[in-house]
Amino acid sequence: MQARAVARYVRTSPRKMRRVVDMVRGEPVQKALNILSFMSQTASIPVIKTIQSASANAINIAGPNLHIEDLYVKEAYVNQGPTLRRFRPRAMGRASRIRKRTSHLTIVVADRQA
Repeated sequence: MQARAVARYVRTSPRKMRRVVDMVRGEPVQKALNILSFMSQTASIPVIKTIQSASANAINIAGPNLHIEDLYVKEAYVNQGPTLRRFRPRAMGRASRIRKRTSHLTIVVADRQA
């Protein structure tokens, strides 16, 4: 039994978010949440929310006989979202582009016994 949750348009660059997601891939859900809660990276907050959403989806699908202790993070990946382009004034009347990147985060949790 699997359940997934997707967080789209997260205002963190995919490169920074992949560092956080790589730490919890394959871990049990409780251990993954503990690891993320003590990380100093700001990108860990949307990852925590998405893991909690995916585990709630799994419990909602399976019913009351499934417990959060039985779940683990089966898949976790980050794709690049659209880039917001902003401009900053530079010397001699020029302008340089600033790229504010976004991410799409996907978490799949599964039952360990299945």
